[in-house]
Amino acid sequence: MRFVIVSGMSGAGKSTALNVLEDEDFYCVDNLPVALIRSFVQIASDGTASEFTKFAIGLDIRSAMKTEDLESAIRDLEKSGFQYELVFLDAADDVLLRRFKETRRIHPLSGKTGSIEDGVREERRRLNVLKSRADYVIDTSKLLTRELKTEIVRIFTEDRHFDSLFITVQSFGFKYGIPADSDLVADVRFLPNPYYVGELRPLTGKDQPIIDFVMEYEESRVFIKKYTDLLKFLIPHYIGEGKNQLVVSIGCTGGRHRSVCLAEAIAESLMEDGESGVRVWHRDIDKDPAHKK
Repeated sequence: MRFVIVSGMSGAGKSTALNVLEDEDFYCVDNLPVALIRSFVQIASDGTASEFTKFAIGLDIRSAMKTEDLESAIRDLEKSGFQYELVFLDAADDVLLRRFKETRRIHPLSGKTGSIEDGVREERRRLNVLKSRADYVIDTSKLLTRELKTEIVRIFTEDRHFDSLFITVQSFGFKYGIPADSDLVADVRFLPNPYYVGELRPLTGKDQPIIDFVMEYEESRVFIKKYTDLLKFLIPHYIGEGKNQLVVSIGCTGGRHRSVCLAEAIAESLMEDGESGVRVWHRDIDKDPAHKK
């Protein structure tokens, strides 16, 4: 039997995670009151629901308005020796605020003031006890819905190793500024620029002629290998320090040719390992008006 507790901040993707688990043949119950957890666990473990072998419950601030109740419920499971996995969905406060404003939802702890910001702050304080006990912490700040779904399937269906780190490899143009959220920045302006080849100028680093142009140079191939090796060395150390998001920024002049091509190649190389979630993003690929058709 597999028993999963899905928790996290309101707006961080808990409902999406539960929906994915339900699609993967988990019997799911959302917003289960903490007073009923013991009974539900008993039913799940004694064979009463024998047709099910995988269970998931949603446990969040709605399940218990007191932090002590949440902590007590988890402590009871631990004392009984019941085996469970806890996944905690999180996101940066500004992201949560934006999501609530865009959907016009009311935060469950906004209270009399109606302040989403106050609600997020109080919820984070109350749920810290669950986050500290989580087996998996997934930061959804930069994840698309489909990327979150992929991560949930990878952990709970494919049983792939989870290292709590999601990597974004993004291209950018120095003329538009270095991305503020960068953890690591690489400057690839040392490579020949296809911008100065007339027939290549309208294309992007995702087009084969640009890929052929950039990869023709040994410096490009050596850079990809050495930089990817550096990242693969650093990633386990970042994980060891508890980092759950890594943003790797690759920059050229306009963010349309060289950086796009190399970001794609580096992301592909990291994906081959299959240990961390990886996405590629091209911030400035469409910004240069000279290339607008």
